[in-house]
Amino acid sequence: MNKFSSAIFDMDGLLIDSEPLWQEAGTETMQHYGVSLTTQQYHSTTGLRTPEWIDHWFTHFNIDKQHAAEAVDKILALALEKISAKGTALPGVHYIMEFFKTKGFKIGLASSSPLVLINTVVDKLHIRPFLSAISSAEFLPYGKPHPQVFLDCATQLQVAPTACICFEDSFNGMIAAKAARMRCVVVPAPEQHDETRWDAADLKMKRLELFDEEKLNKLNA
Repeated sequence: MNKFSSAIFDMDGLLIDSEPLWQEAGTETMQHYGVSLTTQQYHSTTGLRTPEWIDHWFTHFNIDKQHAAEAVDKILALALEKISAKGTALPGVHYIMEFFKTKGFKIGLASSSPLVLINTVVDKLHIRPFLSAISSAEFLPYGKPHPQVFLDCATQLQVAPTACICFEDSFNGMIAAKAARMRCVVVPAPEQHDETRWDAADLKMKRLELFDEEKLNKLNA
């Protein structure tokens, strides 16, 4: 018997190849304040909401926080522009949606991104018909790794968190999913795939399209 009735997906870096575009937006914005982030520095804060991301790096580099709000607006505007123009679906998006749809699962999306960007991506990828819930951490007191955005999505789906399988690509997202008491499948960026930090996940894959009946049964075991 299947323990699970719902699948919840992160968005950036999992469904759409937007992380390099977020990185461009963040890097370009920080350069306005005389800072050049390394790739390693950038990846250390993947999954944070933009205000938290700016606060982290402004604190780290001792930048006057009176500029924080304008920096947040700049990143969001740049990211929306870049993702709208250049964002592409990652492999397996429609496969995984169809997989769970045919099994009668409810499907939700839970993202740290603002709702305006979520809606842009959902329509760009043509996945709105699959979704029964969309949850954004934009206005929550805490973003990932806090589990609230996933718990809110489960509430919208009208299911218990323990009935959900969550798909994530970021470390902060994985921690949030586990804190929500959901099973977590991680699909890390290729250059991060072999890092031991993903051992906390219930399953690790290289691509969404590798999820199948066997892996669902493994999660059920």
